[in-house]
Amino acid sequence: MPRRGLVAGPDFETFRRRYFTPVEVAQHNQPDDLWVSYLGSVYDLTPLAQKHKGKGHTRSAAGCLWVPRSRAASIDGGCAFPGDLLLKPIVEVAGQDISHWFDPKTKDIRMYIDPMTGAQRYRTPRGRFLHIPPQLPRSDWANDFGKPWWQGTRYEVGRLSAQTRNIRIINTLTSQEHTLEAYASSGPMAMGSVPLPESPTSIPVARNTSLSSHNQSLSK
Repeated sequence: MPRRGLVAGPDFETFRRRYFTPVEVAQHNQPDDLWVSYLGSVYDLTPLAQKHKGKGHTRSAAGCLWVPRSRAASIDGGCAFPGDLLLKPIVEVAGQDISHWFDPKTKDIRMYIDPMTGAQRYRTPRGRFLHIPPQLPRSDWANDFGKPWWQGTRYEVGRLSAQTRNIRIINTLTSQEHTLEAYASSGPMAMGSVPLPESPTSIPVARNTSLSSHNQSLSK
C-alpha cells in the first residue's frame, strides 16, 4: 500500500532531459561528439558521423580542407578523423543551430528551382551533404538509407531552450551562492516545464527550524 505524503523521484536509469541551452549544444562541436539544433529541437548526430567514417578522406586541422587519405600524411597537423566527403558540411556546423537550412512549414531542407533544368533542387550553399541526391543521375548514388537523417526523431535528444534565465540560489546558513542557468518560457507553459520570471531571481534556502530550536534550547 503506498504511503501518504511520499512522491517517487525520477528513475535516473531512464531519465531524459527535456531542454538544452544553445551554450550546451555548442560544447558538442567535434566529429566524435557532434550535436546540432534546428527547428527548436536538439539532435545528436554522432552516430551518423561514426557510421560514415573511414570513407577515404581526412580533415585538416584548420577544418576547411578534406583530402584523400593517401595525402593526409603530407598535411602538417592533419587531424585523424577520416570521413565521407558528404559529411564535411555537417561537421562544419557542429554545435550550431542550422534552422536556416530548413523550411519551417515542410520541415524539410529548403528547395529552389534550378535555372538550368527547371527542376526543384535542395538548397545547399555549403555543398551537397549526406542523403542529398546529386543534381545529375549517378551510378554510385545509393538511396537505400530509408529516411534522411533530418527526418524523424532517431537522433533527437531534447528541445532547444531559446530563452534562459539565471537563478541565484543562496544558502542563508553558510552565505554560499550558486547561479544556475535554467529554461524559461515566455509563452504557454510547455508540458513538464516550469516557467521562470523574466529577471534574475534569488531563491533563499530555508533554514532548518527544528535544528535552530534545538540549538537555542542547548544554549539556555
